[in-house]
Amino acid sequence: MKVNFDKNNGLVPAVIQDAETKQVLMLGYMNEESLQKTLDTKLVTFYSRSRQQLWTKGETSGNYLNLVSMEPDCDQDTLLVKVNPTGPVCHLGTDTCWGEENKLQCGFLTQLESIITDRIENPSEASYTSRLVRKGINKVAQKVGEEAVEVVIESKDNNDDLFLNESADLLYHYLILLQAKGYKFRDVLKVLEGRNH
Repeated sequence: MKVNFDKNNGLVPAVIQDAETKQVLMLGYMNEESLQKTLDTKLVTFYSRSRQQLWTKGETSGNYLNLVSMEPDCDQDTLLVKVNPTGPVCHLGTDTCWGEENKLQCGFLTQLESIITDRIENPSEASYTSRLVRKGINKVAQKVGEEAVEVVIESKDNNDDLFLNESADLLYHYLILLQAKGYKFRDVLKVLEGRNH
C-alpha cells in the first residue's frame, strides 16, 4: 500500500468507518510507524499529536478497533480504515465522535421501521398498523401471504404501477411481521450476508 506521508509533516488523516454499518466513527492520524503497527497487530493504532506518541485505540478503555481493511484515497494522503469496533468509540462513551448511534442504516427502511416500532409500542386506534398487530401474529402473517399473492398476480400483468404498489404493500407488511416476531430487517440482512461467504 502506497501512502504519501510528505504532505502533512509525516502524518495522514485516518477516517475510521464501521465495516458492517458503514457509519463513520472517528478521525485520527497515523504516521508510518502507527500504520505498520496497525497492519501487524490488526488493532488500529494512531499517532497522538498532543502526546507525540503512538496509541492503540482501546488500550485503556478496552474498546478496540479491529482492523478489517485499509485503503488510501486517490491522492494517497488520507486513509479509509474499516473496522469492527468492540464498544463505543468516543472517549465520551458514545458510539461515534459525533454522538451518532452506530447501527445499520437502510435509508428510508430504517425510518419506516421506526414508525412501525412506534405504532406497536404506542398503539392508536387511528393507526392501521396498531390495529393489525393487535389482532395477533396469525392475522399479520395472513396479511403478508395475501400481499405476496397480489405481487405474484400483478407480476404477470403489464401494469408497473400496480406491481410496484403491491410490492410496497408486501414489504411494509413483512416489516410489521418481522417486528411482531421480535426482529428487524437488519437481522434478515445478516442471514443473507452470512450466506455470501
